Formats: sequence, C-alpha cells, structure tokens
Amino acid sequence: MDDFLIRAGLAGIAVALVSGPLGVFVVWRRMAYFGGALSHTALLGVALGFLLGVQPGLGVAFVVIAAALMLGVLNGVKGLALDTLLGIVAHAALALGLIVTAMIEGVRIDLMSYLFGDILAVSANDVGWLWGGALVVLAALIKLWNPLLSLTVHADLAHVEGVPVRRVEIAFMVLLAIVVALAMKVVGIVLVTSMLVIPAAAARAYARTPESMALFSAIIGIWSVGMGLWASYTYDTPAGPSIVVAAAGFFVVSLFKK
Repeated sequence: MDDFLIRAGLAGIAVALVSGPLGVFVVWRRMAYFGGALSHTALLGVALGFLLGVQPGLGVAFVVIAAALMLGVLNGVKGLALDTLLGIVAHAALALGLIVTAMIEGVRIDLMSYLFGDILAVSANDVGWLWGGALVVLAALIKLWNPLLSLTVHADLAHVEGVPVRRVEIAFMVLLAIVVALAMKVVGIVLVTSMLVIPAAAARAYARTPESMALFSAIIGIWSVGMGLWASYTYDTPAGPSIVVAAAGFFVVSLFKK
C-alpha cells in the first residue's frame, strides 16, 4: 500500500474517532447548523493564516474557537435567537474570508482543497497533529460526558443537580470548534459538518444506550473513511466527498433496520 494512503487512512481514522462521539450530541441537541456555522468561519482562518504568514491550520483553529466562544457568550443575550445568530456569524465570516483572500497578493491559495478537503496530501506531521488534537478532545469529552448528557436530557434538571450549565455548553462548543478545525483537512470546509452528523444519525438505529451510539458512530465513521479512500483510489474520485457519500450510504442502510 502506498505511503500516502496509509497517512490518509490514519488521518481519517483520527477524525472519525473524535467526530463520531461528539456528533451524537450534535444530533441529540439538534446543533447541525451550529457545526455548519463554525465550518464557514474556517475560511476566514485560512485567509488570516496566509495573510499573517502562519500555518493556515493555526489560523483556522484560532478563528473557529474564537467564533465558538463568541457564539457561546451571545447565545445568552436576550432577544437573539440562536439560528439567527448562527446565520449572521457564518455568512459574515465567510464573506470576510473571501474578501481577505482576494486581498492577499503573491500567494496562490488552493480554495478547492480547503473547501472539499485534501486528505490524500496529508503529511506525517499533519497526522501527528490530527491524532494529538483528537486525543485531547476525546479526553475532554470523557470528562464532560455525564454533565453534558444530563444537560442534553433536561437542562433545568441538570441545573438543579448542580451541573454548571453555561460552562459545559461553552466547553462543548469549543470542542466542536476543534473538531471542525481537525476535520477540515480531511473533508474540507463545505463537508465538515457531515462527519459530525451522518455517522451519528446512522448509529442511532443500532444503539441502545448513549455510550453505544457514540461507539457505533465512531465505527461507522472509520468504515466510511476506509470505503471512501478505497473508492477514491480505485475510481479516481475526490477523496473527501467519497468519504461523505460512504457515510450517507451507511445512513441509508440504517433506515431499513427494524
């Protein structure tokens, strides 16, 4: 097997392992649009990275986490509906990112690789960063699992039981932001929400407990990465979209499970 396929597989597995368990909360809390909003801000991070002469990945991480924190704070402001707030932040950041990109001179930015991913071009260093980030997010999610689950089931009851609702919500948003920054390299800005939503939605048909749904979601994500890379290598299809189509196939199959 070619080295670039091994690196791509390792990168995809890292993203699937962390996006699967986190994605179940995205599905339960109906926050798919939140993930989409964060992914739109990633282009601004890429543009700022090139403008400031730093790694685009660092720019993406900074901008996406900053956007998540801002959304977490503004979400509590009276009179601002979350979906309205998400729409404003997402489209404003996307437009600003395109403006900054157009202003950069002397640098050619491959927007297609950032929009739809370029998993076949990941380096060994990229794989290391992906696995490091994934393990940090998984460790944080394990620590947050019980309070986040209580908050998801019944926010008011969780508050009565002593769960720091505001802090847990903001921490969850930050974890989502980190995963968006990680997954961008695999499936791109446009498709990043799919890795959070589709495997988790497919896993619902097979799970009997919250923990088993998280496990099945990660497994489906890993299988989607494997099948997508196989299709890309065999039929010369784009790798990122192929992974998403494979995940969608698992979801369609799950619909027929009794």
